[in-house]
Amino acid sequence: MLYLQVHQLKEQGFKVAAIARKLDLSRNTVYKYLDMTFEEASDWVNSLGNRSKKLNPYRDRILSWLHEHPDLSSSQVEDWLKEKYPSIKIGGSTVRSYVSELREIYHIPKIVHIRDHEAVDELPMGQQAQVDWGEVTVKNMEKKDVRLYFITFVLSHSRFKYVEWQSRPFTTRDAIRCHENAFVFFGGMPEELVYDQDHLITVSENAGDIILTSEFQSYKQERGFRLYLCRKADPQSKGKIENVVKFVKRNFAKHRVFSNIDAWNERSLAWLSRTGNYNVHHTTKKRPVEVHALEKQHLKPVSPLLSFESNRGSSITRTVHKDNVIKYKSNRYSLPLGTYRPRGENQVFIEIHEEELIVRATPQGEVLARHRLCHGKGELIKSRQHSRDRSKGIHAYKETIIRQFHDQEKAMLFIHEISVRYPRYVRDHLQIVQYAITHFQPDIEEALDVCVKDHLWSANDLRDVAQHLSRLKDTKPSSEPRFDQAIPSNFRNLSALQATSPTREMDKYLKILGGI
Repeated sequence: MLYLQVHQLKEQGFKVAAIARKLDLSRNTVYKYLDMTFEEASDWVNSLGNRSKKLNPYRDRILSWLHEHPDLSSSQVEDWLKEKYPSIKIGGSTVRSYVSELREIYHIPKIVHIRDHEAVDELPMGQQAQVDWGEVTVKNMEKKDVRLYFITFVLSHSRFKYVEWQSRPFTTRDAIRCHENAFVFFGGMPEELVYDQDHLITVSENAGDIILTSEFQSYKQERGFRLYLCRKADPQSKGKIENVVKFVKRNFAKHRVFSNIDAWNERSLAWLSRTGNYNVHHTTKKRPVEVHALEKQHLKPVSPLLSFESNRGSSITRTVHKDNVIKYKSNRYSLPLGTYRPRGENQVFIEIHEEELIVRATPQGEVLARHRLCHGKGELIKSRQHSRDRSKGIHAYKETIIRQFHDQEKAMLFIHEISVRYPRYVRDHLQIVQYAITHFQPDIEEALDVCVKDHLWSANDLRDVAQHLSRLKDTKPSSEPRFDQAIPSNFRNLSALQATSPTREMDKYLKILGGI
């Protein structure tokens, strides 16, 4: 029937483009039907139904993604397939048609958001980059919500992108650092940067005489780029970066599971290389990575790095975790105890020199740690100098305990035997010994003699023996009355303590209760 409809419309004078629109076909399909006989068209249609499709081996996985996330786009399906199966070779049109067919067969509709856009002239190479911030909420490994913040840059001519993520809101200092990282990633700096009215860089629009924050004003003057600030309700002036923000949210971040910020940033860079900067741009019909190779030559060089960001080309920031380690390429490297501060920024700078990883507090500051670079994964590279010197505290504790005994030689022998028998619980035993000394001071020396004589090498035994000796003394009859030892000093009349309460005869109680 489709073959007949195509030929009928052609005989009625319709052009190929009109036939394609009327029958919802591609123009190539219309040309094929026009060049075929009825028998050839029948054979071709039958072969389409029997032909194995390239994505059939991944059908179940794609279906599971669509069922779990009905709003998943075909471009995101393409990226996930490339991430899951690096050796796969597929085109965007193949994925789009396959996903569309699965949605139709299994009735998985997709909501499409339509927004009006106005076409703008393309800018020359190296003239402009657009910058914007965004945030998303994703699930972590424990299925809990985690809010992440990111900054995006895009070169307006090539559409070459850069993204950097943080687990906390951005500060002006963070924004400046990310600018430097973006210029290194781009291989240079454009003449103009376009921003929204963000509080990180601007104080007031001031009727065109824009007032910037002090830090960003200093940065702009030192770098020497032009700044263009978009007016409110004017998304067209920065439509490229708005599309990038949406692209990052929907194609990279959406439905992705968060583990830690370093791994997230590494996966983001891999996504840029694999999808963000590699896929053909729908407007330019070119790959951003290929156009960027030409545009890079028109960017301003940024080799003389800023004084407070010197060594940035070889220095990377990392977050210090609460167990005083940083993560680099799926491994953990130790830092000195106390590097992590609960309310501090907890950011350090790392450099890679040959096979050595160097960690600094500031880009040119003191070296906090040096480690041999590990090429494995999941390893903890720890320096002995970064471990807590537990022996020093225990040794001082032992000396404090021993000095409280008269026979220090015997106490030293007892403490030594405890250390040998209970190496993991030395501190606990020392605390028990201190308790015994404090609460049973008159009997502690005799208890120590008993323990050494009977080879009772345990702090629990020393405490129990001292407690037993103390109880024995308390039960012995005393020649002097002991009750007055507990009399408060404010009692002067001891006869009051020796007074007895009056008693009544039983008959009176029976009378009160209604008896005899």
